[in-house]
Amino acid sequence: MVETLSQLYLNTVRTYPKDALLMVKREGQYAPVSTAEFGERVRNLSLGLRELGFEPGDKLVIFSENRPEWTMTDFATLCAGGVTVPIYPSLMPGQVKYIINDSDAKIVVCSNRLLWLKVEAVRSELPSVRHFILIEEEAPEGVLSLSEVMGRGQTLAASAADLFERTALSVRPDDLASIIYTSGTTGVPKGVMLSHANFVSNTMALDAVVEFTHRDTVLSFLPLSHVLERMTTFSFLYKGATIAYAESIETVAANLLEVRPTIMISVPRLFDKIYAKVMDNILTQSALKRRIFFWALRVGKRYGALKIRRQPIPRGLRLKRALAARLVFSKVIEKTGGRVRFFVSGGAPLSKDVAEFFYAIGITILEGYGLTETAPVLACNTFDRMKFGTVGPVVPGVEVTIAPDGEILARGPNVMKGYYKKDQETQEALAGGWFHTGDVGHFDEEGFLVITDRKKDLIITAGGKNVAPQPIENRLKTNPYIQSAVVVGAGRKFVSALIVPDFEKVEVYAREHGIPFGSRQELVGREEIRSFLLAEVNRTTPELASYERIKKIAVLERDFEQELDEVTPTLKVKRSIVEAKFKDVIDALYSE
Repeated sequence: MVETLSQLYLNTVRTYPKDALLMVKREGQYAPVSTAEFGERVRNLSLGLRELGFEPGDKLVIFSENRPEWTMTDFATLCAGGVTVPIYPSLMPGQVKYIINDSDAKIVVCSNRLLWLKVEAVRSELPSVRHFILIEEEAPEGVLSLSEVMGRGQTLAASAADLFERTALSVRPDDLASIIYTSGTTGVPKGVMLSHANFVSNTMALDAVVEFTHRDTVLSFLPLSHVLERMTTFSFLYKGATIAYAESIETVAANLLEVRPTIMISVPRLFDKIYAKVMDNILTQSALKRRIFFWALRVGKRYGALKIRRQPIPRGLRLKRALAARLVFSKVIEKTGGRVRFFVSGGAPLSKDVAEFFYAIGITILEGYGLTETAPVLACNTFDRMKFGTVGPVVPGVEVTIAPDGEILARGPNVMKGYYKKDQETQEALAGGWFHTGDVGHFDEEGFLVITDRKKDLIITAGGKNVAPQPIENRLKTNPYIQSAVVVGAGRKFVSALIVPDFEKVEVYAREHGIPFGSRQELVGREEIRSFLLAEVNRTTPELASYERIKKIAVLERDFEQELDEVTPTLKVKRSIVEAKFKDVIDALYSE
């Protein structure tokens, strides 16, 4: 029975010998990493860390993009009894310094020279670090190369053949496995302490409700620093699935065609973009092609509605669905490589319309819900129980209840040990024996969990109406002319929005309609553009209640940026910061 991540690793290496356990792009094509090579490199690296004085309980930072060495370093650390501390590659030097120092990291593993420059900029301010290790290229002075550390481990393995496995098996389920720092949408990042048991329990819960096997191939592109990608990596390797690493977020479209995955984990933004691109492309087609597309989509939705409810599907509808698939749906599915069994969506709410669209064309998106503090999955749609607009039923072994004020509370073996060195915050988060998620939601009549919004994000208008901004924003982002949106209006008479347009499409619209502009600043300042985008906002959100409807918009000349501390590494908007930065723009919307 697997109870720790080190046992999970040993089980995978023994049970699933294959030529391509991992895949990585090298010299223009995907190359395999066999189970044997994976196992050998993890063993050598783990023993090499031991040679450097790395002891059980010590912390090791991984500062890297997704790649095989990320996963190898993680397992090497875990099998040594150590604690992995991931850092998003997009973070700035000051943020990197904070996490390294706050976690008391003893070793920092950095992937390449570009990321090393961020560490080097604060190197003199990292008192707890004893060793720096570089994965790529020749290491600079005072820095070890990953291959050098593995070489030390290989030498140790030759003289102590069973040392690695003895150490790996000595790890206990309650031992600390990782400290993952929250993205800090509402303040200073907190180090979430997750044990081996936390991760393993969630891995087993996911395995119980979603089927995947050693025959599956997964495309990994969501950062491994993100708890969802990390936990599902454990899940996939537990079943021996092959994991291929995308080169970057920008190359996902090309990598899908190269890898032809059967599974991929993503955040809703990718699905929003695909949906918007498909719809935008259709609107440029001939009237006949548009009619065929929307006929096919109606057929797909009728077929999907019966299938999801497990009701009989008439023979005529099955024939129409087959024709629709051949004429329309197959072209979209080909863009994913043509083999996708399902996608998993997490990290933010997925638009109901987007989920229904993908299901209609034959691609299932299993939306789930969780937090870093819950390792992470609390609820998940499955093939057996699925409902658009919800995050599914609660996964096995986990309890979820709704507090009187609507906050979602959770408890179970996946809930964190606490926040590192933050006792007060830990007591508040785990008050009463339940983890307080900070999210507001409810269970529907069939037991599916519905997320309304973040508790702190709810907008209370001057009229006392509660408005949940996230669902509105997610709906707006499905519009091909809208890149980003932030809904505002707390304490105001009505709701407004900050809109970041898709500049490429809006510029085309302006030229086609003879609207002059010389720069983005001029473009967003044109009343014709503002009126057009407000009309698009209204067209995209017809179902909103009167008090939720967006009465005014401000069109911004740039998107929100992580470098300016406006969004987190997972692209969640930091509302308080955005509202403070754009206070004058927001005030102007209510000046009349």
